[in-house]
Amino acid sequence: MGELVCEELSVDVCAFSIASSGKRCLLETSETKEGKFEYQCRTSEVVVEWMADYIETDKCINACGLDRNSVGIASDALLEPQFTAKLCSPACYQKCPNIVDLYFNMAAGEGVFLPDLCDRQRSNPHRAMAELLSSGAAAGGPVSSAEVAAVFPAADAPAPM
Repeated sequence: MGELVCEELSVDVCAFSIASSGKRCLLETSETKEGKFEYQCRTSEVVVEWMADYIETDKCINACGLDRNSVGIASDALLEPQFTAKLCSPACYQKCPNIVDLYFNMAAGEGVFLPDLCDRQRSNPHRAMAELLSSGAAAGGPVSSAEVAAVFPAADAPAPM
């Protein structure tokens, strides 16, 4: 296999992939001359220090409750108890390090430590959501790839248990 370049990926595998450069791929929409919207795969500025040349598996997409058609990168999903339950489940948290790393960094950018959120989610899901909301996490909507690096600084995700 040659070099993995986000802009050359099919939109069906773009989201949650990592280019050869180590930068995350990002699914975006753009408007055509005819006024229609189409998906495009772009390279974000978010670098994964420990992984490159990676297309996320369907098994992890499903285990973590994600959608391949996710546009942009946003921490809003962390506010959804159903999503957090899937993200923190052993099938995702222990077996899908790429996705855990992405959301670990998003949570850290919001001042939330993902392992603590997962511990609280497992023991008391309603309290975990209340604490996340009170922290101001997940305010706003999706961010562009240019904004991601500034909003979500890189941090090392915990090793899978």
